[in-house]
Amino acid sequence: MKPRNIAIACGVAGVAVGLAAATGIVYHKQIKSAASLKRLTGYADGYDLYAIDIAYDYDLDRIIAAGVRDDQAYIDAVVAQVLPGVPAHVQAPQFACSAFVAVDAEGRVRTGRNYDFKDDTSALLVRNHPRGGYASIGVAALNNLDDNTPLDSVGGRAAALMGPFAQLDGVNECGVSIAVLTLDSKPCDQDTQRPVINTSLAIRLVLDRAATTQEAVNLLSAYDMHAMAGRDYHFFINDAAGDARVVEWDPRDPNRACKATPVRQVTNFYACYGDEVLPNQKNGELGHGKERAVAIAGVLDARAGAQDEAVAWKALRAAAQEPNPEDITSNTQWSVVFDNTEPAAAVTLRRHWGDVDAFTP
Repeated sequence: MKPRNIAIACGVAGVAVGLAAATGIVYHKQIKSAASLKRLTGYADGYDLYAIDIAYDYDLDRIIAAGVRDDQAYIDAVVAQVLPGVPAHVQAPQFACSAFVAVDAEGRVRTGRNYDFKDDTSALLVRNHPRGGYASIGVAALNNLDDNTPLDSVGGRAAALMGPFAQLDGVNECGVSIAVLTLDSKPCDQDTQRPVINTSLAIRLVLDRAATTQEAVNLLSAYDMHAMAGRDYHFFINDAAGDARVVEWDPRDPNRACKATPVRQVTNFYACYGDEVLPNQKNGELGHGKERAVAIAGVLDARAGAQDEAVAWKALRAAAQEPNPEDITSNTQWSVVFDNTEPAAAVTLRRHWGDVDAFTP
């Protein structure tokens, strides 16, 4: 494993001039953030791991207050804060995956996560230190930011600045990790007169403001949920104590009540109805992919009480998927092991199992 320290790059006058020209205004913190963007791999297929260190400030409460009941309203609210005056194209994120918790003999807690999606993508490692919030590190899919090679243009660098609001997973300095996974149910669109958040904001809220899994559950249950991109989702949340739960919105409840179910592993099926879900088939609104959860369980059960990082990687490999254009949740784009005890992330891209990079928030 190759440790990396994501530092602010020097000699960035070209980036500064480019962004200033694009905006007509010098946004110092945005320029500093864009200047930190770097490519960490050089794979022949052109899909690589990039990293960015976010230095600009944002106000989550203002974004929520702007109203995010539709995806474009969310994107507009984020762009207005991050890059006012700059045209930036962002797609509503798409999500798939497997996730689990592993605990080793010393009590060290880790979260394993595969991000699976049929469309190939580069990945952006986002390091974030929000004012008044917890530092964190996580990963966004660059195809959701409409640029798989963001260093090739000023527009690509500008798109990468949106990374904190397109993350699909992460861990914060308190050891709280979160990963989003897609479901097969009707997209949740609660309307109980509470403030509204969406799938991407849920991840940002938890990483910025939750110090434990319970705090994360309390946060998410205080809002109405709007699921993005025409799909439904749930979240696998873990903390330094190993309190792993799946937070989801009950498809059988007319009000889509928020539920938090303790689990060790989950894929693309409802944890609260896990006993009704069968492997190797679609289970209607309850989901699919249980065979991957079974594969993970087999690896973890064989090393009960001694699930070190090597075991976590073995479980990720057992659940990883090859490309299948007919299956939206195929094609593992990245795999990550989050350390919840001493917060860190170890990442590999697109099943390059021998090429793992380690990062800290």
